[in-house]
Formats: sequence, structure tokens, C-alpha cells
Amino acid sequence: MADQGSVDPMAQFKIEPIFGSDWTIAGHNIAFTNSSLWMAIATLALTIFVAGGMKRQLVPGRWQMAVETMTGFIDSLLAANIGPNGKKYVPYIFSLFMFILIANIQGLLPLGLVGVHPFTFTSHFTVTGVLAILSFSIVLIVGFAKHKLHFFSLFVPHGTPIWLLWLIPIIELISFLVRPFSLALRLFVAMMAGHVLLEVLSSFVINSTNSGVLWMGVVGIPSFLLMIAISALELLVAGIQAYVFALLTSLYLNDAENLH
Repeated sequence: MADQGSVDPMAQFKIEPIFGSDWTIAGHNIAFTNSSLWMAIATLALTIFVAGGMKRQLVPGRWQMAVETMTGFIDSLLAANIGPNGKKYVPYIFSLFMFILIANIQGLLPLGLVGVHPFTFTSHFTVTGVLAILSFSIVLIVGFAKHKLHFFSLFVPHGTPIWLLWLIPIIELISFLVRPFSLALRLFVAMMAGHVLLEVLSSFVINSTNSGVLWMGVVGIPSFLLMIAISALELLVAGIQAYVFALLTSLYLNDAENLH
């Protein structure tokens, strides 16, 4: 148990049931948790954002322009990485990018000031892992549906010397299978590390303030200012990580569409 006045940096990642703690399916608990709640909030926010931009006005308002800008951004991303065939993936990549972006940002909202503690579910590997597996599954489905068994040629790069045909495919296969793990791990680590750092700095602020004016001036105020700077950096990281996830997914889809 943490000492009084201290902050446990890992407590913010604890998943707690809100209701249905006794609900089970095949022996697995399916309670509605704080993680589930904030996933639902992110989904609702994404739905409202998209719905508000579907008015199709001749002179778009700010909301419609925001949605069209984000859609155009994803469309350009897919066109650059996949080509004309990338347009059909716009709905999925757009939803994936916006869902992760909203999830990352809502975990940084200062709602604790009003007694609400936001939960950053993208700081859990189980969540980012499911998103990565979903993207990886689409890549496999598209690859085999379009190229059939020729999809396996992805593991034999063009120009591979004959004497390396026993090694290169194995390396390429391992690299391919590691993709969902690295995709999930990158987002999970980035979000978790930033939140842990903010919690550690907040403990410095609390403990130094409780220790008197001297320590508050020497440790507390610098830590508080650093928290503000890191919070701004975390907002940038939230956007970058959502973009990286969408970018890598589009690159993997390019392999499925166009092979080597």
C-alpha cells in the first residue's frame, strides 16, 4: 500500500469492474470495467464526430470541414502508400486512427479536477494487441483473397539469390509474424511511459508540498512546470502514435495488395 500523500504510478492502469463482476462466459469474467467505459466513450465520441460532419453542406461548417480534413488526410496517406486500391480502406483506417487518437487524448484530460479519473485504455497491451491483430487479420484476408497461394511470394523478395532461398524466406516470415506484436507494443509502451512519468512527477509535487515551503520551491514548482511541458509533449505523442499505427497498417496493407 502506498504511503499517505504518495502516488502509486501504476494504480492508474488498474482495471476495475463497474458492474457485472459476477458475469462469466465459459469461465471468463465479462464485467463492464473502467476500460470498457472509456472505450465506449471513445466510440461514442467518434460516432458523434463523424455524424456531425455528414451534413454535406455546399459551404461546409467548421465541424464538416474538420471531418473532411481528417478523411482527406487518411485518403492521401493510403494513396501514397497503397495507390488507387487504397481508397477502399479509408473507412477502416480513418476509424482506427480517430479511435486511437481520441483514446490517447481523453486519457490526458484534466478531469481529475472534477473528481472523474480518465482511463487510457491504449496503455494496456491487451487493447493495442487486439487492434493490431485486427489489422493483421485484414492483411491476411486481403492477401490470400487477392493472390491466393501466390501471397507466399511476399516472403521471397525479388532478386533473392538461389543460394539464400533456404534462409531469406524464414527471416521474412519471422519479420512478418512479428508485425502485430511490434505494432501493439509501440503504442502500448509510448502511452504507458508518459503516464507513469506524469504520475511520478505529481508525487514529487505532492510530497515536496507536504514537506514545507523550501522543498516546494526546490522540487515541487520545477516538477509542476515539467509536468505542464510533458503534458504538452504527451498531446503530441498521442497524435504521433495514432498516425504511426495508421501508417504502419497502411504499409502492411500495401504488401497484401501489391506484394513485392
